[in-house]
Amino acid sequence: MASLLTAISMALGVSLVVGVLVVHSVVDRSFRRGGEGYDLVVGPKGGKQPLVLNSVYYMGRPVGTLPYSYYEEFVNVDGRFAHQVEVAVPVCMGHRYKDCRVVGTTPDMFERLTYRDQQEYVFAKGENFKDDKPFEAVAGATAAKNANLDVGSTFQALHGDATHEQEFTVVGILEHTGTPNDKALFVNMDGFYLIHDHENREAQQHADHEHTHDAKGKCTHKGCSHGEKKISAMLLCVRPISPGQSRILARQINNGKDAQAVFPSKVIAELFAGMIGNVQLILLIYAVMIVIVAGIGIMVSIYNSMSDRRHEIAVMRALGASRSTVMMVILLESILLSLGGGLLGLFLGHALIGALSPIIIEQTGVAVSMFQFRPNELILIPGLVILATIVGYLPAMVAYRTDVAKSLTTTP
Repeated sequence: MASLLTAISMALGVSLVVGVLVVHSVVDRSFRRGGEGYDLVVGPKGGKQPLVLNSVYYMGRPVGTLPYSYYEEFVNVDGRFAHQVEVAVPVCMGHRYKDCRVVGTTPDMFERLTYRDQQEYVFAKGENFKDDKPFEAVAGATAAKNANLDVGSTFQALHGDATHEQEFTVVGILEHTGTPNDKALFVNMDGFYLIHDHENREAQQHADHEHTHDAKGKCTHKGCSHGEKKISAMLLCVRPISPGQSRILARQINNGKDAQAVFPSKVIAELFAGMIGNVQLILLIYAVMIVIVAGIGIMVSIYNSMSDRRHEIAVMRALGASRSTVMMVILLESILLSLGGGLLGLFLGHALIGALSPIIIEQTGVAVSMFQFRPNELILIPGLVILATIVGYLPAMVAYRTDVAKSLTTTP
């Protein structure tokens, strides 16, 4: 009974190790997919991680804003950086609907950007919003489900505690991508700003003074700087003009006073190395400690049973078994208990992963299955054999040193 309990403890420890390895793999793949499909993220001066977390993963608060005129430097033919940029997609943050972030952008987000190994965005339902339709929206797969939205549904964006009266109409729902875009709602950038009452009042005040605005929302009156739109960040695909062109452009942007350019993949790697990687290491250490404690339990269980088995060992010796043979039998028992618990733990761990796979796919977009193994799991088998050999050594030595004559005479 004691041996069975120790084997179960070993199984729980091993299943926890498997869970930590798989969860880290899922988080790693989910995060790294978010920064794929473009070369640079450009935003206001400030922290690199907050910029990437907000504009790529839609987490936290915006670092600040950039004037729309700076964005035009990347998209207008005569812009300073336009000749180096293939695609520049603006991102406007600060609104939400229920638990989903509302992101203002342009149709290029889904028409010209790609994700995960150059895959194009596909709509499960409907189509992309149009440039000339300011109040159309596209919903990510998870966002549509969580917010109970379908093609034709409408929603009102919230800014802080204020709900804007103007409604956006969902015209398309994306297929699952496994990126943060699954959890967001995307609206036409023009509509994103039109819902601000204070900007409407500004526009009216300028109209009263015979000011006019161009198609980009900027006042055309000489010397007037009011009414210009702001963006939170830009996602850039750089033209392969020369080797290292992305670094050249990033250096040019960073040397200026207006903005910063960061490589999302580099920031994500730093984030994992500095925080998430440490969390995984801590969890893995705890899981390994549980396995070690279970191994010690096996040792104690076998050792305590030795007093009841001295007669059996003496009989084996009397029948011709050598001391080494008896010792190997005890070590083999320890190894079998450890491996049995380990194999049960592997099964339990992967069975749990299989049971949770629909939730994992929905929340992260990362497909996992019960039969999906991590290469690190191969270390478990030799590791368990070594652990079982170490913990089985003490009771094996007790068996090795058993006095045959004494055990046969004192044990009935």
